[in-house]
Order: sequence, then structure tokens, then C-alpha cells
Amino acid sequence: MKNTWITVLAAAGTLGAAGAEQTLNGAGASFPAPVYQNWTYTYSQSTPSVRVNYQSIGSGAGVNQIKARTVDFAGTDDPLTLEEQQKAGLLQFPMLTGGVVVIVNLPGVRNAQLKLNREVLADIFLGKITRWDDPKLKAVNPSLTLPGMRITVVRRADASGTSFIFTNYLSKISKEWTEKVGAGSAVKWPVGIGGQKNPGVCNNVARIRGSIGYTEYTYAVEANLSMAVLENRAGKFVEPSVKTFSASAVNADWKNAPGFYMVLTDQPGDESWPITGVTYILIRKDCPKNVKDAMRKYFEWCFTTGSTAAMKLNYVPIPGNVIELIRKEVLK
Repeated sequence: MKNTWITVLAAAGTLGAAGAEQTLNGAGASFPAPVYQNWTYTYSQSTPSVRVNYQSIGSGAGVNQIKARTVDFAGTDDPLTLEEQQKAGLLQFPMLTGGVVVIVNLPGVRNAQLKLNREVLADIFLGKITRWDDPKLKAVNPSLTLPGMRITVVRRADASGTSFIFTNYLSKISKEWTEKVGAGSAVKWPVGIGGQKNPGVCNNVARIRGSIGYTEYTYAVEANLSMAVLENRAGKFVEPSVKTFSASAVNADWKNAPGFYMVLTDQPGDESWPITGVTYILIRKDCPKNVKDAMRKYFEWCFTTGSTAAMKLNYVPIPGNVIELIRKEVLK
């Protein structure tokens, strides 16, 4: 699968607008960009009368653009509350579920070998654990020979929904993180160097020995980066996969989520991946009827035909009963 979605993105950039009667422009989160680029390209080819574009610029920038009316829809992994949606004249609905993973560049350590419990993970990003041979890391990984190297933390430099998911999780597992840093798409990081969007974080981790960062799962797979095994809420160490992402989402009560606001980090269950996130779409309440009709058809296609591509790219499609809620409350 390596570089599959990158190839699609390149092809999408060459797709001409000739013959298209309508263009839909979207921008925002890089978390779902691999599948969004696949969808926009495939849909635009199969529906010549409509061209759909999506720019991966980060959740924060995407929200700003939909508020400024410069795009027709925005992608964000940092959901807006119902009050925030109403104030901005926006509607929100979930599009996909996926996982944020911890990536490392550690000599001699392969994928899914390094274990990180909740305390150790938080302490690394707080800057309290600064070396890979720290006794706390050794205690969790007795079978690994950890090098005597300094830890380089890599985090996002831009306002990021992926950062929101990650820092939201750290806030749930560490009182110190909550008090000193908190959760958000842009926080004051205690330590680390920044990377632009998910690819920037992956590139930095790939080139810096002894580094650790976080990214969306598909980016880690595409970049062939080693991922850590994490301790979940049940005290079990789990590997990131579509199966463990799905386990986190199984009990989501969307019917009682005002404005479809929900955060799926640190869910119960032996198989639940602890840093599971939902990525959302934002549209304007007052968008022109022809634009809303075109978006309704496009998103219906994404929910149905597009679900196969989503699963191939390691995302979890939204369940059918939730799609029905979205149809009734947003895409009506």
C-alpha cells in the first residue's frame, strides 16, 4: 500500500476542471487526508459534472476558512461544540474514525516492540523522561536493550486536530499534563521540535535517531515508521490497528451527542486503542441550495461507495445508524 494515496494525490492535482459544471472546495485536517484525496479524485472522475477539491492544511486552518466562507466544507479532528457551531452558523457531522499512533526512531527497535505505559508516555512529552535508558522505560520493556540516547520529542508546529486528539488523551491520563499544558489543537509544548502537518512530524522522526512523535496511523504505515504498543484504560498493551480503533468506537452514543460532538480517547475495553479519534466535516447552514445539494450527493457517495477505500487506508467508516442520524439532522 506504500505511497498509494500519495499517487492518488498527485493524480488529483492534474485532474482538469474541463466539463465540470460545479466545483466543491474543501480544506482542513491532514488526519483524514489520505482517504479524502482518494475520494475527491475518484468521485470527480466518476461524476464529471462535479469536481471536488480538498486541501490538507490542518484542522485549525480549515475551521478558519469555513468561517471566512472561502471553502464549501472543512475537515477537523478538533470538533466544535454545539454552541460553537451555532455561533459560527455551522453544521458538523462525523466522517471517519481513525487512530493517532506514537512513532519512534530507535536503533535496534522494530515496529510494535516498544511498550509505553500511561505514566511513561506522559512523562516523555512533559520532558521528565529524557533518555531512552531511563529506569522507567526499562521497567516496561525488560526484554529490550534500550540505547543510552537522548529522547527528541517531535510534535506539530501548526494548529492540528491530531494534536487535539493526542493532548486530549494526555490530559485524561496525566493530572500534571492537564495542569501544565492541557488539551487543544495548539498548546504550549514543554519540549520538542515542530513539524508541519502529519507528514512533517513523520519526516522529522524518520531523520532523527532517538526521536518520538505522534501521527495518524496511515501516515506511519506509509512512511514505514516503527509504532509503539500502548497501555489502554483496561491496563492492556495493544497495537494500533483497524480492529483496535473499531473497539474504541463501538460504544459511541452519537444519538445523545449534541452537534455530533464526541471525543473517543481513552475508551473502555480490553482491545480499545487509547488514542482513537473522530474526524469531522463542517458546512455552513446558509450555503446556497445548489452547493448543499452537490455536497449531499458527494457525502452520500463517501459514506457508501467510498467506505471500501476508507477501510483499505485503515480508517473506520461511520456506522449505518449514525449515517441515518446525519441524513436527518444535517444532510436533509
